[in-house]
Amino acid sequence: MAGSRILYVCQEITPYLPPSEISSECRLLAQAMQEKGNEIRTFMPRYGVVNERRNQLHEVIRLSGMNLIIDDNDHQLIIKVASIPAARVQIYFIDNDDYFARKAVLTDPQTGDMFPDNDERAIFFARGVLETVRKLRWQPTVVHCHGWFSSIVPIYLKKTFADDPLFQNLKIVVSLYEDGFPGELDAGLRAKLESEGIKGAEIDILERPSYENLMKLVIDYADGVVVRDPKISQDTIATLANAGKKILPWQPSDEADYLDNYHKFYEELL
Repeated sequence: MAGSRILYVCQEITPYLPPSEISSECRLLAQAMQEKGNEIRTFMPRYGVVNERRNQLHEVIRLSGMNLIIDDNDHQLIIKVASIPAARVQIYFIDNDDYFARKAVLTDPQTGDMFPDNDERAIFFARGVLETVRKLRWQPTVVHCHGWFSSIVPIYLKKTFADDPLFQNLKIVVSLYEDGFPGELDAGLRAKLESEGIKGAEIDILERPSYENLMKLVIDYADGVVVRDPKISQDTIATLANAGKKILPWQPSDEADYLDNYHKFYEELL
C-alpha cells in the first residue's frame, strides 16, 4: 500500500496537546505511515492552548482567507502549519478567532462544562479541513478520523462533498476511543447540517445529538472502523457488531505488529 495518500483528521496531536490515547495515536500513525512510503496530510484544530511561538506555527496566507458560513454567520478560515522535527511530519491547523481563540480545548476550564458551541466548532473544523484539501488540490485515498470532534468529516464526505472529483474513490476510516461526552451537543446540530444540503432523514438520529448517537451515525458513514479502546461503551459495541463494517480490533500499541496491522487494514480497504 506504499504510495497511498492518507488524510489524518485529528481531534488532538501530541506534542501540541498533552499525551492521550488520541493525541499519541495520531502522532505515531502519521510518522509511521509516512516512513512506510505513503503521502500524508495531518490536520487538527488550533486550540487557544496551543503555544504558537514555542511550536513555531505560522499562517499559510495562500490557504487562508476563505469565509465559511455556519448557521448563517460568516467565520474566517485561517490555516497554520508547523512541523514535528523529530518526526519530520507537517501538521496543518484549522484556526478561527470565534471558535478557537479561547484558552481551552473542548470544555470550559472555569465550569468543567462542554462549550455550548462545540457542534459549530466541529462543523467548522470539518469544513475547514476539506476546503483546505481542495485548495491543496490533493486527492486522498484514505481519510482516517480520530476523536468525536472529527466526526462531521465522514458525513460531509458522503453527502456535501460526494460529487467532488477530489473525494471520489476514497475509503473512510474512523477510530473509536473512550472519549464520550456527557449530555448532548446543541439541539440545532441537525438543522445546521441540513443547511449544508444533507437531508434530514439521513441524520434523523441527531434529533438527539448525544455522543452515542453521533458514533452510530459515524459508523454508518465509515468504510472501516478501528477499535482503539477496550472499554468503549456496550451501546457502541452493539452498533458496531450490526454494522457490517470492516473492523480492526483493539490491540495494545506496544505489540510488535501494531503499525503493520494498520498498514494491512488500509490495504485491504483499498
